[in-house]
Amino acid sequence: QVQLVESGGGLVQAGGSLRLSCVVSGRTFSNYAMAWFRQAPGKEREIVAGLVWSGGRTYYADSVKGRFTISRDNAKNTVYLQMNSLKPEDTAVYYCAADRAFRRVVVTATQSDYDYWGQGTQVTVSS
Repeated sequence: QVQLVESGGGLVQAGGSLRLSCVVSGRTFSNYAMAWFRQAPGKEREIVAGLVWSGGRTYYADSVKGRFTISRDNAKNTVYLQMNSLKPEDTAVYYCAADRAFRRVVVTATQSDYDYWGQGTQVTVSS
């Protein structure tokens, strides 16, 4: 059984930082791209950042470029999202997701391309 468990969310002031972690079990983590999505109240879920299986290619939404960094540690089966210079508009529930395709060479923003999801972690940025 594949499980994704996120941690690291919380309440932070604008301009602050948080690091989200997502530990994956039940699958050979290193063979799959990973991504972080978020869903703000009243809005659709959107991709924030993604990283291919090799770590050699990343994707960032325009709204987070230069502020967020996605990384992975295959030895720890963990993907991270370092979030700096946080803004109130970053407030959302953040989800990690695992790509369903073996060694996809690009990051896909299509949610149906991800077959496993974490439970979500709340990030709240106060102004």
